[in-house]
Amino acid sequence: MTATTTPPAPAPHAAPAVGTWTLTWHGVRTVAALELRQRVRSSRWKAALIVWFVVVGAITLLAGGVLTLFDDSAATTDEAGAVLFVVVTALVLGLGLLVTPTLASTAVNGDRAAGTLATLQVTLLSPAEIAAGKLLAAWVSACAFLVVSLPFFVIALLMGGVPLATLPRVVLLIALLLAAVCGMGLGWSTLAARPAGSTVLTFVTVAALTIFTPIFFGLTYPFLSSVQQVQVYGVPDSYWEEMDEGDSAAMDDPVCELSVEERSVAHTEWTWWLLAINPFAVVADGAVPASAATDEYSPAQVVGVATQTLRDLRLGGPEVLDECWGEQETSAAVPARDAAGPVWPLGLGVNLLLGAAGFLVAVRRLRTPQRTLPRGTRVA
Repeated sequence: MTATTTPPAPAPHAAPAVGTWTLTWHGVRTVAALELRQRVRSSRWKAALIVWFVVVGAITLLAGGVLTLFDDSAATTDEAGAVLFVVVTALVLGLGLLVTPTLASTAVNGDRAAGTLATLQVTLLSPAEIAAGKLLAAWVSACAFLVVSLPFFVIALLMGGVPLATLPRVVLLIALLLAAVCGMGLGWSTLAARPAGSTVLTFVTVAALTIFTPIFFGLTYPFLSSVQQVQVYGVPDSYWEEMDEGDSAAMDDPVCELSVEERSVAHTEWTWWLLAINPFAVVADGAVPASAATDEYSPAQVVGVATQTLRDLRLGGPEVLDECWGEQETSAAVPARDAAGPVWPLGLGVNLLLGAAGFLVAVRRLRTPQRTLPRGTRVA
């Protein structure tokens, strides 16, 4: 009698190892789809889009009405189109920076409080896929508000005065800035224990970029200023002495001369980056064109002057101060400054780096098992 041996059953295929930084499109799409379904089903999401459309539309119509009130032909002039485009751009960017922090700042700690985060963490989804999916969902939600605003950009374009290529540049820059804010909010949502705390921290970060940066620049300006001897091309002191003596020849236009005098010089080349990282400066310098209008007090013209001033701040003080107020030509005595290049690449890069830092923090905080959890929170 021969004993029969049963061959061992083949071992089941082990699940593939999932690392912290494993990233697949299927995993990212799965998490993003779950997040977007929850937002679409929410009535607050639909109400927010409707309110956004009404607010942006109302302000656009009011701005157009004000232009028509001051100029009967404003509806057909290039100046009105440029002004309205600047108004809509500033409005959409400002409202976007207010709405976006609420879309990503509760993505992780909100799920942890609801007890649904651990369900994702025990699946084959990696921390990078969970973070990327939540970031993608928040960014798509923020871009939905931007898409709703497109009709009002088109209205400004139809009024003339703005090149057609400006619209995609504006939309792209605003979308990238909103993505950066989503990354910041996602990072804070993993660091703060409560959704309210992460939302406040995200708003503070956005406020630091938009409001505090010009305040810091203004506060540091006096400390960067010092009295130095510089070359000045202007009216000589002898002209004023002759005028005091009643010399009739002094009543003619003065002849400017080059001299060395003491002036207060501010080294703005050290702090210009505080203004460059402002999201409004990024969009204004990178997308909004110079206005063709002749009115120097129009918002469109002010934007062009402000962006050119920001570029000049990077160069610091000029080599020769032009203080000649006469009618003579000053180009021979005052050398032309080097062309100041755009500053928006630096500003956009800093914002994107902050968003990327928030994403990296979120991935590290989503690793399991987590050694420490914020006090008062639960795993599931």
